[in-house]
Amino acid sequence: MSLIDFFSPVNSEEILAETDLFRSQYGKILDIYDQEFPKLDDADIAIIGVMDDRRAFNNKGCAEAPDAFRKQFYKLHQGGYRTKIVDLGNIKRGHSVTDTYVALQTVTTELIKKNIVPVIIGGGQDLTYAQYLAYEKLEQRVDLVVVDSSFDLQEDVEDMADTTSRSYLNKVMLHQPNYLFNFSNIGYQTYFVNQESLDVFEKLYFDVYRLGTFSGKIEQAEPVLRNADMISFDMGAIRSSDASANGNATPNGFYGEEACQICRYAGMSDKLTSIGFYEFNPDLDKNGQTAILLSQMIWYFIEGYYHRKKDFPLQPKSSYIIYHTALKADDHEVVFVKSKKSDRWWMQVPYPNTKSVNERYHLVPCSYQDYQTAIDGEMPDLWWRTYQKLTF
Repeated sequence: MSLIDFFSPVNSEEILAETDLFRSQYGKILDIYDQEFPKLDDADIAIIGVMDDRRAFNNKGCAEAPDAFRKQFYKLHQGGYRTKIVDLGNIKRGHSVTDTYVALQTVTTELIKKNIVPVIIGGGQDLTYAQYLAYEKLEQRVDLVVVDSSFDLQEDVEDMADTTSRSYLNKVMLHQPNYLFNFSNIGYQTYFVNQESLDVFEKLYFDVYRLGTFSGKIEQAEPVLRNADMISFDMGAIRSSDASANGNATPNGFYGEEACQICRYAGMSDKLTSIGFYEFNPDLDKNGQTAILLSQMIWYFIEGYYHRKKDFPLQPKSSYIIYHTALKADDHEVVFVKSKKSDRWWMQVPYPNTKSVNERYHLVPCSYQDYQTAIDGEMPDLWWRTYQKLTF
């Protein structure tokens, strides 16, 4: 199997028409599939366009997102680091939506095997399901983080057979075999979700965070993002004044600079192996502003990637500081690990006796605030939720 079979080339001449580029701009630096398919031997990141919006709710036109994004992204200058990025072109809509899913799943799996991070430009957010399926053949547990203003859980049982941008989470959570270890939502707005969905996430010990949690404190999203294997970013999570090119855009959401910071944190995560940006609709873009913002978000993701600290897994031990904290309620202690290199924190959550023979504890990224909570003698909520998931 050759990956070239899944892609159509980029028409770079049309995208860059009437644009003169400097040698430091991405349009000159990237290895773009316009004539010859890029060599993957030395690549770190691969840009993938997916031109399918058949299951995008109220947002027809987002299939044209990849080339609209490229028109702005190719103009951006490389940062102070040497990039090794390929643009593999576009996966066009298959005969059926399932065909598109299989193509994206296969491509994503193969790239992850090659230690290349796919950056997916959709298309509807239902493509998240195909992105998730890529991990099935990798035989690993998956921590999924979604940046979205709502929970895409289908309420109408009769329509659950179809995967849409409003129901793909049902497919992810009900998929067998189940290899989803944790789900986190960043930025939901309470008036867009129902209490039943919140109750489901609570029972499953999943992590969901309201938009207000990060108001003026976007750094609190970093531990959540650092724990992700894959991320799905709905452009509708950004306020309409900053990103209007979405059929479901609303007045509230993340500011553009906050979205860029989220992407930088995502890029810095040593654990992250794929990320998708969905629901950008060029038909609704005024003066190309949302395309510009999306290109800047991915610029920050790339910057984060090339500033990875490589401090996970935690080796060597001399590069870390171990902190033991005692709780008031019982004799139990919570153990924290702090990296000397990045000042980032992790928390040790012990495996139940019957769950792991070779490992004694699970490391979960946390914040300094979790450490302060434990210092005060209280059990951090993150520790408890993680422990409960380990018992499943």
